[in-house]
Amino acid sequence: MQNNKLETITNLFQGSEIRSVWDSDKEDYYFSVVDVIGVLTNANIPRNYWSDLKRKLKEEGSELHENIVQLKMTSRDGKMRNTDVLDTEGIFRLIESVPSPKAEPFKAWLAKLGKEKVDEVFDPSKGIDQMIDFYLMKGYDLDWIKERVNAIIDRKILTGTWKELGINGNKEYAILTNEIYKEWSGMTAKEYKKHKGIRKENLRDNMSDIEIALTTLGEIATKEIAKEQKPQGLKENMNVARRGGHAAKVAREDIEKNLGKSVITKDNNLNYRYDDLKK
Repeated sequence: MQNNKLETITNLFQGSEIRSVWDSDKEDYYFSVVDVIGVLTNANIPRNYWSDLKRKLKEEGSELHENIVQLKMTSRDGKMRNTDVLDTEGIFRLIESVPSPKAEPFKAWLAKLGKEKVDEVFDPSKGIDQMIDFYLMKGYDLDWIKERVNAIIDRKILTGTWKELGINGNKEYAILTNEIYKEWSGMTAKEYKKHKGIRKENLRDNMSDIEIALTTLGEIATKEIAKEQKPQGLKENMNVARRGGHAAKVAREDIEKNLGKSVITKDNNLNYRYDDLKK
């Protein structure tokens, strides 16, 4: 894990520095609780405020208290010291526990997100509209977004096929997906994201057209082979996934032979970079 200032979270807290640690295994961030308390309250000594609140949470038997972790972070004196941290979900729950006027905008924002999710249950198209708006704000054009939506549907068809063949849950889907990726790119999805300098961002949103096409080819080939041969269970489906990925590998090698260079790039579509990666 690495210490860094995450720019997107910093912006959420109005430019105040919130120390954070990226957990590459969990693929989530841990944030300094004292830093967040300092932003949300008028406490002269945020550490004391947090100590009192933590005691209260413990007395109430709060699950949030059980999720507190201690990690070493750089303190103001430049030394590495153990610091109470919470993951992303924990930080949002903490905000809801802080009785401070400064926390109200965050609480209103969280309530708005909750309402939007409820609305999507009754009208799923609202979720699609929101997704399109998010992509437009990130600079993608409508043609790209259309292809992205189609890719999401194709992915759902593939996972549906896997489910029919005895594959259960996201963990096993991820295992099979990694088999496809490793076969044609030489990397797992997590390794591919690291190669491109991204973290929680979606890998496909940061691929070139060729990379996306090869990913799609690998998944479509896997789906068609699976539908034809009907492998059962994880082990047999892993073999099929590798064969599907191999179809994309053959295509990759042919393209690279004609281009004279690798089609796997470090390029991404982020309009920011992580501080520790800048170094």
